[in-house]
Amino acid sequence: MSKRSTPPSSEGALVKRSRPDSPPRNEMVISTSGDDRQKGLVRSVKRTSNLEAPIISLSGAHSGEIVSCRFDPTGQNIAACSTDRSVSLWRTYPPNTNYGLLSSIHKAPILDLQWSLCSPILYTVGADHIMNMMNVTTGQRVRKLRAHRGIINTLDRTMAGGAGVELVATGSDDGTVRIWEGGEEGERASVAVFEIGCPVTSVCWSADGQNVYVGALDNEIHVYDLRKCEQVYSLTGHTDTPTSLALSPNGSYLLSPSFSSQVIIHDVRPFSPAPLRIHRVLHGAPAGFENALLKGAWSKDDGGRRVAVGGADRMVCIWDVESGRVLYKLPGHKGTVTAVDFHPKEPIILTGSKDGTMLMGELETGMAI
Repeated sequence: MSKRSTPPSSEGALVKRSRPDSPPRNEMVISTSGDDRQKGLVRSVKRTSNLEAPIISLSGAHSGEIVSCRFDPTGQNIAACSTDRSVSLWRTYPPNTNYGLLSSIHKAPILDLQWSLCSPILYTVGADHIMNMMNVTTGQRVRKLRAHRGIINTLDRTMAGGAGVELVATGSDDGTVRIWEGGEEGERASVAVFEIGCPVTSVCWSADGQNVYVGALDNEIHVYDLRKCEQVYSLTGHTDTPTSLALSPNGSYLLSPSFSSQVIIHDVRPFSPAPLRIHRVLHGAPAGFENALLKGAWSKDDGGRRVAVGGADRMVCIWDVESGRVLYKLPGHKGTVTAVDFHPKEPIILTGSKDGTMLMGELETGMAI
């Protein structure tokens, strides 16, 4: 009886031999061998989006810290603004090119931006008291407004007012919130002015476009009725200044991080069963000592089951809204994570940081509400 020959040894331990054909699109294969015919499947990562890779770094456009970054309403493009007074435009999907850089459109750091909901316009506000409206197709400025007498920290827009006109709300250190007509043909004068009485850090429209939520230095969130031009109620609970406001996809809840590192989800439904309208209190994203206006966001692909806020620990914290537990602590940045946004259609998160870079990564899919 002859002995069986010993099979030749190969480099690395092969866990499993793959089939001759290439792996499916929704898997990433990591191999210990450079030969595709003898590819060892060490780990298979299930893909949940159409990104080229599970994590993508977007860098090289800015020399200063990124203050805000957002997907456009279609999810195909990304805009980011920086303290270097420029706005960068990126493709979400391969090849993820930085196809535009709008430089020197402000004379001071750009502090927030928003994509228009009805036209190829990008709204930007900055420390120079100016609001610009940029046509992203041509790269030209279509309107420039000296909107406030102080630094403009925040803006938001809505089409839900009922008149078919996009309205833009801006909040400033001068203690006021002003409402403007958006688009290229809007009036130069503001539609309404709300006197808050202290510096404004964040604004957000209600789902019906009738109310404006205003976060201010007095630790409260003031709710103003646009038709009455007066405050109708306020949301309390914070022990320090709210840094940003974000409305849930169904319009029922309001996310508000703060300088105290406490994140509160307020119930803004007309008849709230929650005491003080506080739905959840979340912990896990340290605000740090830099007093950065950290921006939070709601997931959209699953109807708002998750919220995310960046922190001074250079991580992004993602919570489950229903249970309040932390789902992810995502590393990768080398500085405070100042801005977070979710893709409108896929489980993709976008983060911007004081290190001047953005990271885009896919998450596990959530079940829609």
